[in-house]
Amino acid sequence: MSVQLSQRLYAIDALRGFVIIIMMLDHVRETFFLHHQVPDPMIISETEPSLFLSRTLAHICAPIFVLLTGLSAYLYQQKNNSIRLTQSFLLKRGLFLIALELVIVNFAWTGQFPPQTIYLQVIWAIGISMICLAGLITLPRIGQWFVALVIIFGHNLLDHVSFANTAFQPIWNILHERGWITFENGLKIRTTYPILPWIGLILLGYCFGQKWFKENIQVKQRQKMIFTTAIASISLFIVLRFINIYGDKAWQHMPTFLETLMSFLNLTKYPPSLFFILWNGGIGLLLLLWLEKFQNKSWVKPLIIFGSVPMFFYILHLFVLKLLYLFAVNLFGLNHGKYFGFNDISTVWLVSILLCICLYPAVHAFSKFKHKNKHIAVLKYF
Repeated sequence: MSVQLSQRLYAIDALRGFVIIIMMLDHVRETFFLHHQVPDPMIISETEPSLFLSRTLAHICAPIFVLLTGLSAYLYQQKNNSIRLTQSFLLKRGLFLIALELVIVNFAWTGQFPPQTIYLQVIWAIGISMICLAGLITLPRIGQWFVALVIIFGHNLLDHVSFANTAFQPIWNILHERGWITFENGLKIRTTYPILPWIGLILLGYCFGQKWFKENIQVKQRQKMIFTTAIASISLFIVLRFINIYGDKAWQHMPTFLETLMSFLNLTKYPPSLFFILWNGGIGLLLLLWLEKFQNKSWVKPLIIFGSVPMFFYILHLFVLKLLYLFAVNLFGLNHGKYFGFNDISTVWLVSILLCICLYPAVHAFSKFKHKNKHIAVLKYF
């Protein structure tokens, strides 16, 4: 059992590492390519294929993070053999992530303190989802599966529900509708990541953990179940997407095959649609199996290192990007209206790669420090 546990944790860390490297690409885009803003979903006729690819590739990040968070919660429970300890950990870490989003992450993005505008983004969504998971894991297993699947498959039925100009609107913005919450003192809150679908996804990850990582499950049996789930998810996405009735905004036949394909894969992230979850979740599970196959290779080790301290890397890269942007503005000025930005998306890719290489020594050092000082409780949150 201990060998299997070690192997699967390496694969999970490697997948986290891969995902945060892709996240770096998206955040470099949001920092140095903001003069080419993309709506959600994108407007195909106005989006270059290279920009579409960069943005669509980054779609995998949030759902895999949330799915792995749920799965890891079950592994934590299995390791400690205690639902109560798991609930305590989920509550503490959830509250920690919410505070981190409101104070540190928001400052890294906006440079405002005290904040005039607060963006409730992915760290907030994961924190709230962990708190909700702490309560949901007390349900019977059939109840957990039911709640997770009803949320994921049914939340798009709520897309046309509106509580505009009512007292419930702020709560609805937090749950399901991306929007603004304003206060009389001028403070504005942007609910970038409505939380309802993410709660369903983190619970699904926990359910997968119970199914795939039971003590009597052998490695090959587990891999077969993960592969079957991944293929079923992708296949269901393709079939339902062709039907084009429910699950996301309809795709359209465009003037060229490439544009039509882009339309087919043009999925809604805020909040994540059923199709967004099926497609990216399925791809993520295939990546998990692929990385497990090669997890002992030397080229996978950097991914494992990045994935072992994802929160440290997340905070570090945000502040580095902010400082680089301020430096570029002071050095070159604003070259795209009110922004400084690169002229080509290829530069975004190049800078992303270089930053990952440059930040790796710091990430590696912190990873070693974390694992040598496990008695420092706060380190486990990074």
